[in-house]
Parts: sequence; structure tokens; C-alpha cells
Amino acid sequence: MTAPDQYAAVRYLVDDVEAAVDFYTTQLGFTLRMSAAPAFADVVRGPLRLLLSGPASSGARATPADSATAGRNRIHLIVDDLDAEIDRLRTTGLPFSSDVVAGPGGRQILLTDPAGNLVELFQPAAH
Repeated sequence: MTAPDQYAAVRYLVDDVEAAVDFYTTQLGFTLRMSAAPAFADVVRGPLRLLLSGPASSGARATPADSATAGRNRIHLIVDDLDAEIDRLRTTGLPFSSDVVAGPGGRQILLTDPAGNLVELFQPAAH
């Protein structure tokens, strides 16, 4: 079990580790902890440790072929100003996978990393 003072980790399978590192560090504010590209890299943002596993990594090799595609699961990143983040990312040419969706808890939009993994940008509602 992860202790409260440790990172919560998520593994994303990616086609190109270097492209994924560039996407997460340049566009979404992650910091590179370790890289063994082209097989693997480890990036962090706050308490989230994102393990980026390329085709040569042990994590990718252990995944059955019928389970290797991106699903509906996604990492959820909280932002202070969703509209400003959308504008900033659009200027870099990144496409979004959804329109902004608003609900009682806040507003969100989806984009994908270079391998097609979903990322949700979420601005909580003011209370």
C-alpha cells in the first residue's frame, strides 16, 4: 500500500517515451525524475508519479495484447483556470478530445497524450 507521504503512481503505455516526456513536461507541468528512453521514463506532478512505459519496457511486455489499447480511464489534473489552460494548449497546436463539460463539481475537458492516453483538465467549481 502507498504510504501517505509517497507518490500515487499510474502507468501509461506509450509508443514513444521521449515524445511522452516532452508532452507531459512541456505542456502539463510535470518534472522528469528519471529516463531510460526509449524503454521507460518517470515524471511527477504534485503527488502523482506517472510511469511512461514504451514498447521495450517490462510493464508493456507484461500487458496482454487485447488489453494494450487506451481505455476510458484517465489521469485527472486540477487547474486554476481551465479557459487559460485551453487557450495556452491550443496555441501549441494540441487538439482536444472533447468540448468543455460543466457539472456541479466543476468544468473539464479531455485531451490525449501522443500515445492516445486520456488526460482530463479539471477546474473545481467555486464554493
